[in-house]
Amino acid sequence: MSESPRVLFYGSPDFAVPTLQALIDSPYRPIAVVTQPDARAGRGRSLRPPPVKELAAAYGIPALQPERLRDRAAIAQIASLRPTLQIVAAYGQIIPLEILGLPAQGTLNVHASLLPRWRGASPISAAILHGDDETGVTIMLVDETEDTGDILRQRATRIDPVEHAGQLSDRLADMGAGLLMQTIPDWLDGRIGPQPQDGSLATRARRVRKQQGRIDWTGSAEEIARHVRAYTPWPAAATTLGAASIRITQASSVGKDVRSEPGEIVEADDTIRVATGDGVLAIERLQRAGKRELSAEEFLRGARDLVGQRFGDSNG
Repeated sequence: MSESPRVLFYGSPDFAVPTLQALIDSPYRPIAVVTQPDARAGRGRSLRPPPVKELAAAYGIPALQPERLRDRAAIAQIASLRPTLQIVAAYGQIIPLEILGLPAQGTLNVHASLLPRWRGASPISAAILHGDDETGVTIMLVDETEDTGDILRQRATRIDPVEHAGQLSDRLADMGAGLLMQTIPDWLDGRIGPQPQDGSLATRARRVRKQQGRIDWTGSAEEIARHVRAYTPWPAAATTLGAASIRITQASSVGKDVRSEPGEIVEADDTIRVATGDGVLAIERLQRAGKRELSAEEFLRGARDLVGQRFGDSNG
């Protein structure tokens, strides 16, 4: 095996944590991490560090948090570290060419899809939302455009039909970390070579915005069930019931209904069944704003006579 490289790691959210941990536990321990700035979160809007920064701090690894990676000061600081290999996992910014050109052994990315399908910021939600049967992880070389670089290795996995985005993300994060650890030594020793992507097969997964969580009850029950899974835990599948804001966290498509208006509750016992634009959605778990998540049965103990009421409004 070649001499251990000077590894610089780029990552920010929970998805990146298993990859960073795997690197720390390997001969490729990072000399530093580059992560997003601390952000305000929670009811108190206090500053919170990215999960990657927290893990790095626990091991005494320095963390760089530039506002903009393209700033000259950020580029100079990174160049001063003299990285020979860079690893990226859900960093959150495009890495400029000046930085990509620094390491002699390249920049590898852990991406949560089977490229070229679902290039972009939200591949996990996109795969669920579009009803894909499988997804996976790709280890690729980073180039100057988003997720278009050559592929080094891929691993596929089936998407469980009840799995939500948070659960799938956890699985893919672990898969990606494991696949990266298999790939690095083969890449450094020249046992694998890059394979170009077929751009004609590419699809784009744009960044999810909070407003996309709002449920459109005129859609089909199948579509809404996928919507719930794709946007759990964030930004959450959101609707209203009267004056209350509601998040639906688990639901499935059941049966048909041709008489009721979209959003109308047609039955309520062990689940809350709701008419949609095509079919009936059975809500199994839900949550009032600021309250804990409940099963449908628990919710119904404090909300009787729901049949005939409607979720949402004319705009979904």
